[in-house]
Formats: sequence, C-alpha cells, structure tokens
Amino acid sequence: MKRRADVSLEQLNAWNKNTMGEHIGIEYTEIGDDYLVGKMPVDHRTHQPMGLLHGGASVALAETLGSVGATMFLDLEKQFCVGLEINANHIKSARSGYVYGRATAVHIGRKTQVWEIRITTESGDLVCISRITMAVLDKG
Repeated sequence: MKRRADVSLEQLNAWNKNTMGEHIGIEYTEIGDDYLVGKMPVDHRTHQPMGLLHGGASVALAETLGSVGATMFLDLEKQFCVGLEINANHIKSARSGYVYGRATAVHIGRKTQVWEIRITTESGDLVCISRITMAVLDKG
C-alpha cells in the first residue's frame, strides 16, 4: 500500500488541535513514504515528579506518531484505525529540551498495521523504543 500523497505537515499539525497531543506539545516535523517524525518538549507537561521525562509521555508520543502514521495510509471517508496493542522499553532518561520520535511502518496490511517508534534526545541518544499494532476498521 502507498501513503496518501495529499497528507501535509500543516494538516497533521492541525489535527492536534484540542487533543492530548496539543496539550503536551507534540509537533509533526517530517513525513516520508513509510515514516512520520515528530517532537515533544521535555518540560512541566511531560515530567514525572522527579523531573525526568514521564514514561507515559513517551508512550503518548509513540502512540500519537504510530496512529497518525497509520492514518496516512487510509481512505478517511471509508476507514479509520485504532490501537490494538502498544509496548515500550524505556532506555534512557531526559530532563529538558525535546525528544524526537520517528515512527516507521513495519507492516501495512488491509486490516492491521504495525509501526516501530524510536524516541531519541536532541543529541541522538535512544530514550525509548516502542511498537504499536493498529486495527484498520471500516466506517459505517
């Protein structure tokens, strides 16, 4: 399957309006044929009590990138997708700046998609690696 050509960064960032993604500062920065890149600030919105990036914020970034990435392959008049399963391994902490997530398609099928999301610091250190399985559902 091929990604829809009509998808733009402006459109994807507009989808964030009034969502958790907007609340925690997720911004999409790059689109490819089989990947999506975004960034998220490491600040008071995404910290846990000890001042580190909250693991749940990393998972929220991973799920957001994987879900939106999967949506780029759908006819939105006929289909939508939902997460079936997500896992994450937290490798390294971050205290400030931004983390960057790159969601890459592993499998694009008619009824399921699998995406791998690698989250890194500004200097490229791996913070979290995640995989999400999406169910592709028909509308109506």
